[in-house]
Amino acid sequence: MRRILAWTLLIASACTAGARVTEASSCDKACLERIGDLYVKAYVDRDPSAAPIASDVRFVENNVEMLRFPDASWDTVTEEVGEALILSDPRTGHVGIFTSIMQNDVPGFLAIRLKVADDEIAEIEHILSTRRNLSGPPTPIGDVREYEHDPVLNEIVPVDERVSRERLIAHAHGYFDTLENNTGEIRGTRFSPDAKRFENGLEFERIEEGFKSGRYRFNNRVRDRDVFLVDEERQIAVARAYIDHKGVLDEYTLTDGSKQRSVFREPHTWSLFEGFKVKDDRIVSVIATFIGAPYYIRSPFITDPDPVYDTHQGEARPKREGGR
Repeated sequence: MRRILAWTLLIASACTAGARVTEASSCDKACLERIGDLYVKAYVDRDPSAAPIASDVRFVENNVEMLRFPDASWDTVTEEVGEALILSDPRTGHVGIFTSIMQNDVPGFLAIRLKVADDEIAEIEHILSTRRNLSGPPTPIGDVREYEHDPVLNEIVPVDERVSRERLIAHAHGYFDTLENNTGEIRGTRFSPDAKRFENGLEFERIEEGFKSGRYRFNNRVRDRDVFLVDEERQIAVARAYIDHKGVLDEYTLTDGSKQRSVFREPHTWSLFEGFKVKDDRIVSVIATFIGAPYYIRSPFITDPDPVYDTHQGEARPKREGGR
């Protein structure tokens, strides 16, 4: 009871510190990020009473909806490693969290989506990446003890240097358009020359060069994209998406003329949460947590799935206006 009263007072204090931003959420940024912080602490302590979680919360982990809460990694988490990156969007009532955890002796990278309504967490969605669920094909994963978030991700961008919410969403889709059926063309976005990507704790430098090489030709579709959070102060858009590999591509040619062989030899899908930091109207840093999943898997939260299409066979991607 004391804990419930404590978080109730903390949230009320955060919410009344600023005016209501939109009808989508009664929380401003401070309120949402405080809820995100409470959630992480409650999760690591395995104590759902320590966070404002609705009694009828929907909980999905790695695209599987649990019939009860708590369940899944709520029962196995033993430690948070390092500091969480907490992002928020008062317009949609969403909180996005990127962190790393231990489940006994099993390290993992965890991305979280929280939907807040009436000052309670109504939806919880986890993407939890461990070596086990990255095994097909074998994919490197970082060391949770050594990984640190790129400092630029948490920087507040001065108001006069920000781009619009719509432009941030466009950068996210431009990144995915460039990744899909990658031929070396940069589509709908721009990158700083030193832009980095952090995938499951591993750092990849000069990401634009990788795209321009056509290295990712094996990505047939990047579908069911949902840019669910736009942190306008930090200039970060966060999306859920699925990358499909049909497994039909064998050898292909990079833009420099060299030959490459696809590592995907059977139908396969990456399921991910990915965030894009923008400065000077360019992507400067990307953070992603992803897992291997059954081919063409979909999230239980998707109510408007993309139509079936296949860029590998020449079908055009349906035109998308902004995020859902």
